[in-house]
Amino acid sequence: MKVNQFPDRIIEIDQESYLYFGGTAYLGLSVHKSFQDLVIKNILKWGTTYGSSRNANVKLTAYDNGELFLAKHIKAKAAVTVSSGMLAGKIVIDELNKETDCYFHFPDAHPAIKAHNSLPVFIDAKINPRLVDATPERITILTDAVPSYQTKAIDLSILKEIPNHKAITLVVDESHSLGILGKNGSGIYSEIQLPIKRKILVSSLGKAFGLTGGVIASDLAFINQIKKLDTFISAAGMNPAFVQTLAEAAAIYQSQHEKLLDNLSYIDSKLLKNETIKFNKTYPLLYIEIDRITEILKENKIIIANFKYQENAKDINRIVITANHLRSDLDRIINVLNDYNSYSK
Repeated sequence: MKVNQFPDRIIEIDQESYLYFGGTAYLGLSVHKSFQDLVIKNILKWGTTYGSSRNANVKLTAYDNGELFLAKHIKAKAAVTVSSGMLAGKIVIDELNKETDCYFHFPDAHPAIKAHNSLPVFIDAKINPRLVDATPERITILTDAVPSYQTKAIDLSILKEIPNHKAITLVVDESHSLGILGKNGSGIYSEIQLPIKRKILVSSLGKAFGLTGGVIASDLAFINQIKKLDTFISAAGMNPAFVQTLAEAAAIYQSQHEKLLDNLSYIDSKLLKNETIKFNKTYPLLYIEIDRITEILKENKIIIANFKYQENAKDINRIVITANHLRSDLDRIINVLNDYNSYSK
């Protein structure tokens, strides 16, 4: 289906109004008036785009301002922005290729952080034997902060079983956790306390944070390595108006995050729980395994996300809660789900 306006909490389809529980605008910022005003103000100052290299002799302070905010928010030593979350992942893998003997990945890692010849962390539900063998090597482990079809942060405790002669670099894609999990939406990066050599965050900023771009966060030495890469030097940066907006929107991010958590708490108090619905009160996605659920909801004038996340995968039915949903919106979808669950018993 196609729509001719931004799909916030209500969309028009064939001249009829539907409640919308899809997309990735978790904090509802794309249509937030004060946030839009900040973006417009910064476009008037910084222009609609800036096509120069970040390493050119003329440097824009917008990048310093936004990247300092991101580093503090994530609780990392340093951060750098790029034009997309996909580029953030690819540029990190390019750099790590120089210092990685073997890659390993948790299940369903996003394509942005896929590496050639990467091996699974688990084989038959047990840790990959190579991770615990006697060979000293430099390994990089790749994971999403919240794996696809999950509603809780990844459990990384298995990494404690890896012996010290394996030098571990951990890359975490926080595209669906930054702005959502952690204090004020700081993500899980700062909470990862493991015996590893280095941890690296990559993330899209086009989801919870409401701005087209991507971020890489880590220690200062690694971020400086990224800034010396040919790919970084030769590519235009993230829109400077957007990066400056990051620096000025901290209060909006916090207030919208609080609204989102309030909505999730309300759902938790009203929704009948069973095995057909995967939900966690700290995360704004509900995965539904109910036959014909998209049709059932559409009959009740509700549209949810339905898609294949990767080729040959099963369809995903996903309800997305945002900070903009009203209690009345939540009541409508909760009532449909509860009625179905009561009827199906």
